[in-house]
Amino acid sequence: MTTTTTDERAIAQLQREHGPALFRFLLGLTFGDRQRAEDLLQETLVRAWQHPEAFDAPYDSMRPWLFTVARRLAIDARRSRQARPPEVSDALLESTPAQDDTAASAVRALDVREAVSTLSPEHRAVLVQIYFRGLSVGETAQALGIPAGTVKSRSYYALRLLRRNLPGYSSRSSTLIRASREAASMIST
Repeated sequence: MTTTTTDERAIAQLQREHGPALFRFLLGLTFGDRQRAEDLLQETLVRAWQHPEAFDAPYDSMRPWLFTVARRLAIDARRSRQARPPEVSDALLESTPAQDDTAASAVRALDVREAVSTLSPEHRAVLVQIYFRGLSVGETAQALGIPAGTVKSRSYYALRLLRRNLPGYSSRSSTLIRASREAASMIST
């Protein structure tokens, strides 16, 4: 089977004459996406190369034919992208935190609730103000009517007791605090 294609010199001439205008047209159709516009331009020229009969058409310029082919290719490419899920780059996947299992989250919340219930009411009140309500040390001191130093001390010892009462969790405070915040809705002062 032999295939008939357009002469390479004719395609090169076609690209020189119509390439810049065709690229600008495709850039508009792709909302400024240069890479897609370049790909569509290349595909349009491949179609011209595959269809030498287009050069023998009754019109003076190839531009209308090229723009029609380019527009149809852009529409097909857009429909194809919309028909499948959007592509996600590896960088985005690597930077996205893994979703915790809701069952594991519920277990952590119950563990924290039990551990917090072992604290004295004074220690629990400080933790609730600082970590669950997001108050500063000064605001917590004012809300509880105690000195700021006492707030710091109670916070320190309360977290230390929680670490001891939650042995399966990381010793880092941030992990403990995150688990504690998950249980915030279950804890009452």
